[in-house]
Amino acid sequence: MLAVEHRTAPLTLRQRRRAVATQEIVEAAERHIAEHGPAALSLRAVARSLGMSVQALYHYFPNRDALVTVLITRAYDDMADAVRTAVDTVPDDPAVPRFVIAAEGYRSWAIAHPELFRLLYGTPLRDYAAPSEGPTTRAMRRMSAVFRRALFDGFTEAQLAAADTRTLSPPLRAHLEALPPDGAPALPAPAMVLMLSGWGHLHGLVVLEVFGHTSFMGDHQAEIFRMAMRDLLTDVHRRIPAR
Repeated sequence: MLAVEHRTAPLTLRQRRRAVATQEIVEAAERHIAEHGPAALSLRAVARSLGMSVQALYHYFPNRDALVTVLITRAYDDMADAVRTAVDTVPDDPAVPRFVIAAEGYRSWAIAHPELFRLLYGTPLRDYAAPSEGPTTRAMRRMSAVFRRALFDGFTEAQLAAADTRTLSPPLRAHLEALPPDGAPALPAPAMVLMLSGWGHLHGLVVLEVFGHTSFMGDHQAEIFRMAMRDLLTDVHRRIPAR
């Protein structure tokens, strides 16, 4: 019996033109953010930069929120790709843990794309609310999954469940255990606490640098960041019991 070959129908000319126009609008919006900052983003400004009317742009994005959601999703995905690439392409070196490489990939992306980083983590855009469980949430979980593997690689679920953290209240434990997974089995509550705490420290250092609050360190910011990430990893692993 011959196997049935399923093929995706080719896009129509109209669909191809729409895809090209949508891509041009998104790229123009990213350029606008890079030049003027996230707060200055408007459909009218993006349309003007492309020589089109704002009414024509509404055929592709019905409102600013729809465009912002695409921009945030793309930024998260690009950041996650950069971190994953850093981890997957670096030669194995026991002297430099993969978590540190992942953290440095995150920092490098943020420094290279400061305005997109501000779009993700700066002052929230007025009146914008990301769709619940929408593409921005899924993209953020991709990032979480990369750091989870780099942080807890080699540990069993029993070890993670026995991690040394402060006593968790029953409501907090229940909340942590009910968090949606990032594509892997849910982390035990103590491990989730360690991950959130570690992420807060990592992310906080990058925020300070991108927002210009660590310039007094001069050219030594990368070295200080690597030292901080090594110490963070050591502290997390110290709290996880041996097998």
